[in-house]
Amino acid sequence: MLLTSGKEKYQTINITNMAKAKSKLSAAERNELLATLQQRFEKNMNRHKGIDWRKVQAKLEANPDKLWSLAQMEKTGGEPDVVESTKTGAFVFVDCSAESPAGRRSFCYDHEALEKRKENKPQNSAVQLAEDMGIDLLTEEQYRNLQRLGKFDTKTSSWIKTPADIRKAGGAIFCDWRYGHVFVYHNGAESYYAARGFRGSLTV
Repeated sequence: MLLTSGKEKYQTINITNMAKAKSKLSAAERNELLATLQQRFEKNMNRHKGIDWRKVQAKLEANPDKLWSLAQMEKTGGEPDVVESTKTGAFVFVDCSAESPAGRRSFCYDHEALEKRKENKPQNSAVQLAEDMGIDLLTEEQYRNLQRLGKFDTKTSSWIKTPADIRKAGGAIFCDWRYGHVFVYHNGAESYYAARGFRGSLTV
């Protein structure tokens, strides 16, 4: 099965084999994914007022590589949904799971941080996994915009794209929602926690 139900554990992607395995979805996988995305889209119209699903689906069907990336977002528990359309007519999907995607936790920030760890290394880094999936980590602005559409990461936290000056100094930043507010924190980029993953965005 490509997708999982809400009661099942989401899959942690095998990073080593991802590049080799990347391919177009089968017809059955594509149809299942489109059905899942449409159902979520129609259930959460507050996230994308004025956007027509038929136009979104047409974009997806014309870009199979983007569908593959959305499949990885779905497979790892991201529950991607459309949150905006651009002036050029593109649509932006963002991970809208209530908590940080379950299949993308316990990763340090980036590959440099991973290489610096001498022991107890995590499986991979957030930045590398996002790149392998074909998505981008949310910026702080995108994260704050997402929180205007609901309440996310009330029990978990998510790495976000870290400014170069902070990363150069050895740090990385992450966000969560507590006490009715978005909080932005810092950690050493080498750190990783079972309750911290990352949210991604994909423009189609």
